[in-house]
Amino acid sequence: LYPRKGTIAVGSDADLVIFDPHRKHTISAKTHHMRVDYSMFEGIQVTGMPDTVLSRGRVVVDGDKFLGRAGQGEFLKRATYAQIND
Repeated sequence: LYPRKGTIAVGSDADLVIFDPHRKHTISAKTHHMRVDYSMFEGIQVTGMPDTVLSRGRVVVDGDKFLGRAGQGEFLKRATYAQIND
């Protein structure tokens, strides 16, 4: 998927995560942005949470708010093998 993914460069997608390593959070299906009503990790407290998430340069998560929209994603077909660069 490189150079579109996995790098910060002109022409790349600008998918970035700003991570707060000290923020505490209790995992709950109620706060997840998924189409399930359960989590096998329900009630577990974790330390470290994304603060801001950008997808193709647009903010899709801001704190606890999910700002993404249905259909906003894009499927990227990848090669059946990964090129290895030395």
